[in-house]
Amino acid sequence: MLAVERRKQILEQVHKDKKVIVSELSKQFHVSEETIRRDLEKLADEGHVIKSYGGAVINEIGSIDLPFNVRWKSNSVGKQKIADLISHEIQDGDHIFLDASTTAVFIAKNIKNKQHLTVITNSIENLLELSDITEWDIISTGGTLKAGSMSFLGIRAAESIQTYNADKVFLSCKGLDIEKGVTEGNDEASSIKQSMIQAAKKVYLTVDSSKFDRVAFSKTCPLSRLDVVVTDQKPEQRWMDAFEKNGVQCIYPEETNENN
Repeated sequence: MLAVERRKQILEQVHKDKKVIVSELSKQFHVSEETIRRDLEKLADEGHVIKSYGGAVINEIGSIDLPFNVRWKSNSVGKQKIADLISHEIQDGDHIFLDASTTAVFIAKNIKNKQHLTVITNSIENLLELSDITEWDIISTGGTLKAGSMSFLGIRAAESIQTYNADKVFLSCKGLDIEKGVTEGNDEASSIKQSMIQAAKKVYLTVDSSKFDRVAFSKTCPLSRLDVVVTDQKPEQRWMDAFEKNGVQCIYPEETNENN
């Protein structure tokens, strides 16, 4: 196995388990502990992990973007639940923004039965997923390609977004905090989401339960700027109270079941 592939698998594991042990990784990958330590040092230098005694833990600060294929595997069940809920929020003929989150790709896969949609996105994965739907208008923002996140960022992408008026925007985030609001890992990603928010009539935050009570590096918007939060399970009561206080509707699977 190549070192880069081994480090990718280590990163997937630390993202899943929040920590890894050198001795266990050494046995798992059939390499020396010294080799694993070098792998962890490389991941630490890239900002993904923090080295600890005998291993490493995930870097919770969230200022570094994980590769798309790593993020894709994180809580895929929760993301599918969110996508199922979102499909009821999109109507035929809607003009929508989809951001470059992995949740947005689940949404894209789930809404192909809709008619005459216009989708504006900065995500390469969304463009590929929807490329076979000839009756929709699929619009790329363009911009500077950020390969790891499979997204277009930068001033050109933001300028493109600002030329449109959409009915709804569906975006995700690195962290959601009652006081700090919606946060992202870096200014570039945050700026694109801000442009989408400004250009849409209704703002949906699609966020799985792991993102609650987390604060990432760059502030995107306060809680009060959201219209709807769609998540994979009912949040704690203090969150429900915060949503009500800020005029935010919260949609989750249990609520749907209770209303049926």
